[in-house]
Amino acid sequence: MTEENDMAHEVAAETNGETHSGFVALIGPTNAGKSTLVNRLVGAKVSIVSHKVQTTRAIVRGIAIHGNAQIVFMDTPGIFKPRRRLDRAMVTSAWGGAKDADLIVLLIDSERGLRGDAEAILEGLKEVRQPKILLLNKIDRVKREDLLALAAAANEKIAFEQTFMISAENGSGCDDVMDYLAKTLPQGPWYYPEDQISDLPMRQLAAEITREKLFLRLHQELPYSSHVETEKWEERKDGSVRIEQVIYVERDSQKKITLGKGGETIKAISSASRKELAEILEQPVHLFLFVKVRENWGDDPERFREMGLDFPR
Repeated sequence: MTEENDMAHEVAAETNGETHSGFVALIGPTNAGKSTLVNRLVGAKVSIVSHKVQTTRAIVRGIAIHGNAQIVFMDTPGIFKPRRRLDRAMVTSAWGGAKDADLIVLLIDSERGLRGDAEAILEGLKEVRQPKILLLNKIDRVKREDLLALAAAANEKIAFEQTFMISAENGSGCDDVMDYLAKTLPQGPWYYPEDQISDLPMRQLAAEITREKLFLRLHQELPYSSHVETEKWEERKDGSVRIEQVIYVERDSQKKITLGKGGETIKAISSASRKELAEILEQPVHLFLFVKVRENWGDDPERFREMGLDFPR
């Protein structure tokens, strides 16, 4: 049992076993730092992170224990002006997650401020009844007077319950956020076992890890027309696991980019993914990646279901 779990039991005992729990939807523009923040607050990798915008495609739930509270963070896709069917499904998923939560956290990139998508999100939030708090991220890159002006401008548009200034990257201000959430969420039993950090099935998490490495390696060359599925998962007698995954792309030219000259690129992606999976699973991993062309997979309802998204008509 971890030191934090010990603390959770002590606090619960001091409060006569009273516990709090609830769902917190984390929404914001693309690349505001939502996945980085969820991983920071949960204390483990539950959501993939890349510099490529719109990396998160479906809602990922990360589960954190803080004192006597279990906080279920819903890392939603970034909200932006949709252009394709996949875009529409992602934005619909994000707003759906917000409306299902007990509390909404709006994360804004302090450097970008309220320009573009952030302005539209604030307008959309006016129609959402749940209590809302504002987090200004990347505060280490912005002057204090500019942060205060940004906070005032956002609060003029929405009556936020609280405003926090944080850095998801280095953790500054994150403890204050956790304290607030722990005492604000409704009283009630925990939804998940205390050692569970995500509701994402391991096969799907493994696919997400590989997709992250794919984006990190090919964020310039490869467009969004790629998708990873875990097709086989075999626990072996020697304690290792054999995982077979398929990377789907839409054209032969994308397949060549993903493979790289002499298979160099796919080997590098496989190596990086295998290393991280072995650390997460705490067992040796044999990872085999295959690249297949599936034209117009972005219009295939089955692929949307695989990603946890509703297929928009």
